[in-house]
Amino acid sequence: MAESQQQISTAELAQVLRSFVRALRRRLREQADVGDLTPSQMDTILRLEAGPSTTSALARAAGIRPQSMGAIVAALDAAGMVRGAPDPADGRQTLLSLTWQCESWLAETRAVRDDWLSRTLDERLSPAERAQIEAAMPLLMRLVAERIPT
Repeated sequence: MAESQQQISTAELAQVLRSFVRALRRRLREQADVGDLTPSQMDTILRLEAGPSTTSALARAAGIRPQSMGAIVAALDAAGMVRGAPDPADGRQTLLSLTWQCESWLAETRAVRDDWLSRTLDERLSPAERAQIEAAMPLLMRLVAERIPT
């Protein structure tokens, strides 16, 4: 922001940042077809990308009832996106993980989105402007970093 411009309040900055993130997410979604997946199904896939989990653990993480997560998992299973296996630590539980088809699909959609964003950065921003964004990235990443309890 140029020195001659008046700084905006923190609340206004938060609103501008939220608006930007929403617009960026929309544009990225437009670039790679997510098919008929709902936001809840995508969220579940992204949680499972971090590693196998049980339905109840996924439900807790998403803040929903286990029955609701069960419906999400059933739809993902029917679509060939997840698979279940007995938990080696507790055979009564099922550990869910992503199928190789889902992992491949995730990699493809990310590549399409990354390509679009890379081309857009090159086409619409000067090298100096790209450097400004690069310099701001550590600050933006701090906003979303998990806090470690002390």
